[in-house]
Amino acid sequence: MTVHFPFQNTYAALPANFFARVAPTPVTSPRLIKLNRPLALQLGLDPDLLETPEGAEILAGKRLPDGADPIAMAYAGHQFGHFVPQLGDGRAILLGEVVDADGVRRDIQLKGSGPTPFSRRGDGRAALGPVLREYIVSEAMATLGIPTTRSLAAVLTGESVLRETALPGAVLTRVASSHIRVGTFQYFAARRDTEGVRQLADHVIARHYPELADHERPYLALLGAVIARQADLVARWLLVGFIHGVMNTDNSSISGETIDYGPCAFMDHYDPKQVFSSIDEMGRYAYANQPRIAQWNMTRLAECLLPLISDDPDKAVAEAQAAIGEFVEVFDTAYQAGLRRKLGLFSARDDDRILAQDLLDAMARNQADFTLTFRRLSDAALGPDYDGGVRQLFADPAAYDEWAARWRQRLGGEPEDSKQDSRARRTAMRAVNPAFIPRNHRVEAVIEAAVNRDDFVPFENLLAVLSKPYEDQPAFSAYAEPPEPHERVLQTFCGT
Repeated sequence: MTVHFPFQNTYAALPANFFARVAPTPVTSPRLIKLNRPLALQLGLDPDLLETPEGAEILAGKRLPDGADPIAMAYAGHQFGHFVPQLGDGRAILLGEVVDADGVRRDIQLKGSGPTPFSRRGDGRAALGPVLREYIVSEAMATLGIPTTRSLAAVLTGESVLRETALPGAVLTRVASSHIRVGTFQYFAARRDTEGVRQLADHVIARHYPELADHERPYLALLGAVIARQADLVARWLLVGFIHGVMNTDNSSISGETIDYGPCAFMDHYDPKQVFSSIDEMGRYAYANQPRIAQWNMTRLAECLLPLISDDPDKAVAEAQAAIGEFVEVFDTAYQAGLRRKLGLFSARDDDRILAQDLLDAMARNQADFTLTFRRLSDAALGPDYDGGVRQLFADPAAYDEWAARWRQRLGGEPEDSKQDSRARRTAMRAVNPAFIPRNHRVEAVIEAAVNRDDFVPFENLLAVLSKPYEDQPAFSAYAEPPEPHERVLQTFCGT
């Protein structure tokens, strides 16, 4: 049988200036590393056929499936605050769209599939390491419950790519609600193509925000809806200690999904100024800066939509500013609610913000591990006899003791209708405080084994652990531990 993709393509039906038609560049001898079988089934694909040699050729870009309409999407973007009027998919090709089992339209894209008209002298290829990193982290984000692009497959190409040295080449098959970015709107706005902005906005409303189609002010409502999703998304990042690393406007998805896992990382010990990306020399995209940058990106989107919001420029600016101003409240509401859940609080009080911040401050001063502190705090909800696991994470355990006394006083003050027994509270906390994240040293160990020894067992093991992040998994308890000093990863790198 032949591999069949039930494509129903809509973006490729937009005007020709939205993209460039280009086919993937064939590779010599593709070899399937990993197929995400549950995701394949969700997309209406046959995983058994995708695991055949023909399937590997499709997933590597050597063979096009029937119905594919391959394109490289055009977009612009602010990169570290500097505007570039033309970027576009320089090493990614959108094969087409399918409607999944839930009725959601999803893009299927090959990343690392060869040069496009937007490659800017690049080779259009991807090395194995960044492909594995994106596969691991994007799938971990999905199991953590954070909106994200997904990874359908990783394939070795049988060819080398040159970076600082020769590395194994690979292709990632990425799945997204769409690959439309803030930078996509910027591409048309920079050319003063108001009709292009309008066509793109109408497409986005139809695809991602259909409830706005009959809105009296659809484009202003669109801006507000995208802002709300971005604010909620970044709050979710902070609640698991995630640092994107390159929050450029071309890496800001209109659908509200996390996209483009380059030099991303999860924190070990808590540090609000933490930066891992080797190219973020000024700390623009540090952990605690992410909400501010997301709002900045939304301001850039608002600038693009101004001509659609109102014919009166002053009115358009005022209404856009009001929408942008809502970002802080939406983010703060989501973030504070998330912190209360992490602390086992089932009701809200004004001073909960101080209680949570004081814990974070103590963690920062004592280099306490972010993930383990909250996970072990879940056990501490059973009572003071269970404090030992958390205390040992603090350089000065007395700092935890002082805070824990206030925390327990707060728990004792919960309203009667919000009170739960300690075991129920522990269960609720464990459901939002993961035991396992893709720790940087584990990801690097996976990449080293795959690149240097063609050994993918560590990759499979890490994926298996991360598929159940909220379960204890005693056999894999070492995966929950932070790195030893010699294992620490201080920098992560962009795939290009």
